[in-house]
Amino acid sequence: MKKIAYIEIDTHAEIAQDFLNLTKNSDEISVDFYFSKKIKNQTSTLEKHVFLSDQKMILQQLQKKKYDLVIIGTAHRYFSTFLEITKRYKTAVIVHNRAFSGLSKGSLFKSIFKKDIFYRLKLFFREGLMDCGKVFKNAKGLLVLDHHLSDEKHLFLPLFYTKKFQKPENETLTVVIPGGVSQERRDYNAVFNKIKNAAHGQNFTFVFLGKAQGEHLEKLKELQKSLPKNIKIVFFHERVSTHLFDEWMKKSDVLWCPVQSETEFFSCREVYGKTKMTGNVGDAIKYGKPTIFPKSYASTHKFLVAEEDDVFSQMVVLQEKRFSFENYSKENVLRAVEKVILDLILT
Repeated sequence: MKKIAYIEIDTHAEIAQDFLNLTKNSDEISVDFYFSKKIKNQTSTLEKHVFLSDQKMILQQLQKKKYDLVIIGTAHRYFSTFLEITKRYKTAVIVHNRAFSGLSKGSLFKSIFKKDIFYRLKLFFREGLMDCGKVFKNAKGLLVLDHHLSDEKHLFLPLFYTKKFQKPENETLTVVIPGGVSQERRDYNAVFNKIKNAAHGQNFTFVFLGKAQGEHLEKLKELQKSLPKNIKIVFFHERVSTHLFDEWMKKSDVLWCPVQSETEFFSCREVYGKTKMTGNVGDAIKYGKPTIFPKSYASTHKFLVAEEDDVFSQMVVLQEKRFSFENYSKENVLRAVEKVILDLILT
């Protein structure tokens, strides 16, 4: 059995949790998880193979055991620490922003003064920002979580599997829009306008499954006052707990994901479906739900459908349609993950 270390001391707690859930019963790999306090608090695990860590402790912790592969879950800071890991161990890095991972030193330096200057200066002086490119270059493997983002440099790590659960019966067609209610990543203004002007006899419940605040929270309150009797909206002004998120996702009939065509990371342009994955793809797979995406989003997944002009009639049809998620069973995905990891170790 091969020994793996998985490090997540930055962000993406949900991906770390998915990796833990998937691999904990593997016969091929044994994984130790090194989580920061923030990440550990966001995961629901009491596993004996989970250790509290940070950028100051991790190198010393890794020295205590012999690992065949180290996986860095996120490399968006602590670059000098991660660079040292890539020098000492066979390392794979999960890439969440492909354009950012390929930035030159000159572009990185210029980006410091474009936004969040004090934070970025901290990364420059204390965390080795200029070593960012070396981290990705030194890594044995660069991993992406959507096969549409894979190429000769980026290996597809098929992490998401479909959960087994009994879907509750709904009194109304329940449409969930997962994610924090922010215009930065998703076009919520367009969703508000479409719901406000909906002309359909079907009973709908639209659930904005993420924290709403500021301008968007006020818009949701106003929208709630103007809706006809057959349309209801649910929204939250506090962070949605993992348990509540799970309940609503299981209850949903359709997911609606108005993903922006572009976003930016570290002032670097990222294109959804081309250089960056949206977590909503993982949501669709994990809960086995038909999901409506913008026409601009590139995907060949059959369960991800392009939004039509009459999106509400489309939702009614999708509610009755059945999509196969057999390829995303936990057993199939685990075997695929084991193969990727074992290939990295052996090459």
